[in-house]
Amino acid sequence: MKIGVIGAGSWGTALANLLINNSHDVCLWSFTEDTMLEIINYRENKKFLPGIILPNNLEITTSLETAVKDKDLLVLVVPSKAIKQTIQNMKPFLKDNTIIVSASKGLDEDNLLRLSQVIKQVVPKCEVGVLSGPSHAEEVAKKSPTTCVVSFENNKIANLVQDVFSNNTFRVYTNDDIVGVELGGALKNVIALAAGMCDGLGYGDNTKAALMTRGIKEISDLGVAMGGKKNTFLGLTGIGDLIVTCTSVHSRNRKAGMLIGQGESLKEAEKEIGMVVEGANTVKAVCKLSLKYNVDMPITHIVNEVLFNNKNVKDVVNELMTRRTTIEFK
Repeated sequence: MKIGVIGAGSWGTALANLLINNSHDVCLWSFTEDTMLEIINYRENKKFLPGIILPNNLEITTSLETAVKDKDLLVLVVPSKAIKQTIQNMKPFLKDNTIIVSASKGLDEDNLLRLSQVIKQVVPKCEVGVLSGPSHAEEVAKKSPTTCVVSFENNKIANLVQDVFSNNTFRVYTNDDIVGVELGGALKNVIALAAGMCDGLGYGDNTKAALMTRGIKEISDLGVAMGGKKNTFLGLTGIGDLIVTCTSVHSRNRKAGMLIGQGESLKEAEKEIGMVVEGANTVKAVCKLSLKYNVDMPITHIVNEVLFNNKNVKDVVNELMTRRTTIEFK
């Protein structure tokens, strides 16, 4: 297939590398000329995916027209805040029924929409779906065995995309619950920030186990209220992605939370990491959605308080631990 990968960060570069190794014709679009020239000259994305040598036949461009025009499938891998503008810029070059896979994980804060909904609003005649799951770019690029899930409203398209991405180190499942698949990938980043804060404070395994368990309850409660299926949150895009993002050294969200737990501000943490921390972009929208759907999400709300209202991390942990006692499940 002719494929355009839109976004040359770590995940976009890893997916472009995977797809070209699957014998597809791939063009990778970079927002910056510096990244494009680096890949052309060194066949390596040294800033975002160091140590991975990219094939010579991987095309790299800063022209959206070149990356998008006449492609059979497009993979959108830009920060959530850039999704709407990027798809609007792509629209003049898109043909009807083009398959678009959203591999970004976040929410539109202004309209409280999932990213696939944002895309579909701009290009309603395209086939829009999502790819999600526990999949750090660094490990996918090194061909560590990885499993993900893909979801489209059209199951035939889902099966096609499954085949496009799958190989002996990247196993893809299908799931017809696009709402749940997308929300699982977006919401786990908020809980990963909290997990990082626990690490930054020096708390142990007990704390993180409790946080992750109560975190998946928050994720699944909101997901089901918004139309997702409960089982989806027990799968790859739910508990699977939550585990890897809360525990891995590769996780930007966990690292940002750890730095904040050690006393840094969000701005300082983002500067040190040098890449987008999607959980920080997502948490405000999740708080609004929890109020809209009347879902209790105390961990999410305390993360928001720490990031944007200058609450002390230790103080909010005490608030969580001293909330009114209750039953585990309602």
